[in-house]
Amino acid sequence: MSNTEPSAPETYDEFAASRSDPRFTDWLRERAGESWDDATAHRLTRELAADELADDVFRQYLVQDYAFVETLVGVFGHAVGTAPTMESKSELVSFLGVLTDDEDDYFLRAFDALDVPESVYADPKTTPTTRAFIDLLERAGGQGGYAETLAVLVPAEWVYLSWATAAADSANSPSRFYLSEWIDLHAVDDFAAFVGWLRTELDREGAAASPRRQRRLEQLFRRTVELEVAFFDEAYELAPSTDSTGGSSQPGDGRW
Repeated sequence: MSNTEPSAPETYDEFAASRSDPRFTDWLRERAGESWDDATAHRLTRELAADELADDVFRQYLVQDYAFVETLVGVFGHAVGTAPTMESKSELVSFLGVLTDDEDDYFLRAFDALDVPESVYADPKTTPTTRAFIDLLERAGGQGGYAETLAVLVPAEWVYLSWATAAADSANSPSRFYLSEWIDLHAVDDFAAFVGWLRTELDREGAAASPRRQRRLEQLFRRTVELEVAFFDEAYELAPSTDSTGGSSQPGDGRW
């Protein structure tokens, strides 16, 4: 994870003054500094796209991601309650349907193909990064308003759109369905449109916020991106082995 200070202006007003068509989310992305590139071009996403990712790594990653999704669903539910218009509420409810239906179906099929027992994914041993991520999402939703919730949801979804779009544009698709479908879930037009809508919501809320609140939103956004990087890193650190594609070791060594 990079500790390099971001080069973007410290305040949104300074950023906006130097742009003809400023967007609050563009400022947030630039304030994330090199962590943004670390997240969207991570080794895990590059190896996934190239069909070179070891199954042991993907198992570790997917189990932790599934543990994270339940909290993510709850935060989207909180966003529905705090959204300012019925149109906003409707958009969020529609995406909740994707999370609880299409993605959940994918997880269950992938776990079966990867020989992950239900006892593991139904009650996983969460890692420090997963717990930190869950804590951040819960605090953003529980202690803040609509803007704070968006400040963690936008980067969480935007990072996935970014790396998956790049992966989908590559010449080859992974042969393992649980890799190719993971890309497809995050590279489709509907998901891109939803992320674009989320950004527009945060653009509006952020631009109207006080300077102090804008800084809080920036901190939440940046911390989310940093945790995305740590989440990917941890899959390698905790996987039983990472020396070959399609590793054959089984879960149950205490690292799940």
